[in-house]
Amino acid sequence: MELTDYRGQLDKIDSELLKLFAERMDIAAEIAAWKKENNMPVLDLRREKEKLRTLEEQSPEELKEYTASLFSLIMELSRSRQNRLLHPTSPETEAIEKALKETPQLFPETAMVACQGVEGAYSGIACEKLFARPGIFYFSTFDAVFSAIEKGLCRYGVIPVENSTAGTVNQVYDLMRKHDFRIVRSVRVKVDHNLLVKPGTKLKDIREIYSHAQAIAQCSDFLATLPNVKVIPCENTAIAAKKAAESKDPGIAALSSRACSKLYGLEILKSDVQDSGNNYTRFICISKNLEIYPGANRTSLMMVLPHEPGSLYRLLSRFNALGINLTKLESRPMPERSFEFMFYFDFDTSVYSPRFVQLMGELKDLSEEYEYLGSYSEVI
Repeated sequence: MELTDYRGQLDKIDSELLKLFAERMDIAAEIAAWKKENNMPVLDLRREKEKLRTLEEQSPEELKEYTASLFSLIMELSRSRQNRLLHPTSPETEAIEKALKETPQLFPETAMVACQGVEGAYSGIACEKLFARPGIFYFSTFDAVFSAIEKGLCRYGVIPVENSTAGTVNQVYDLMRKHDFRIVRSVRVKVDHNLLVKPGTKLKDIREIYSHAQAIAQCSDFLATLPNVKVIPCENTAIAAKKAAESKDPGIAALSSRACSKLYGLEILKSDVQDSGNNYTRFICISKNLEIYPGANRTSLMMVLPHEPGSLYRLLSRFNALGINLTKLESRPMPERSFEFMFYFDFDTSVYSPRFVQLMGELKDLSEEYEYLGSYSEVI
């Protein structure tokens, strides 16, 4: 037989499979109507597990794993169709509808905003990119920024979550689970690190360099050329510049922004020392209350999934079934549970999309617990 003959056989089988798949989905729709009439949930986990076990037992030995994967996906698609027909709701869908009605049409130009660090910090730059006239209050830690929002000291807070070269700010993601907040917008800020020193200091005079851990990671190639210099992490790049400016020792330098050189009277000894020219940090703007502004097309979630094989796969299959683009998947350990993780998701779809509404209504069936963090747009 030739390759075309084999392909012809596959085409014939695929046509039969498609016909059977359509028939199965039609029956699933009828089951959905019956369950709605009898007030039953879409997911019957016991029945599903028994069905998968039976199918695996009927499958040839060498195809058992493939059989399990195939029918798990088919069942996910079946549930997705049933949910689409039943229009599931949840407290989150109701809160989202309320926020869409009550949130103003325009993002505020001025507000009291909490940031971590001191004047000149990149979080302040992000804040000024988000608001035309912000009133910025600086706090010493990220934890304090979250607390300021919870206590109503500031309406908004601006927090870094990830960098294009150094990755996720893990400390922030760990704090997300501790605090009650909602994301209302995000923004990307171009980050250019410079070696700042007291006027007249030479490269050979430098003994210590201060900066934030993320900035240090972003400038690793440059720092490798200074093997005799001690690199010391601190809370913020602006705080690093302030330390260098206030120190009486001219051998103390900082990796910080160009704005900080002017602010603290320092010289730029070396400019743009980051490893990559395409260096951006993404910040989120958080609030205590849920606000969803027009144009919101990104959503963030935190979820705890059942600690069993296939739980993450089933969730990802649902994103796939709905045609929703997942842009970020982050896992962080849960200290109170041995080797279990909290998952963080960012995905792109309009908050007005029926697919978004359907997914939000299904979350309770896909996880042990979940937290809707907000829907928003990103300023670039």
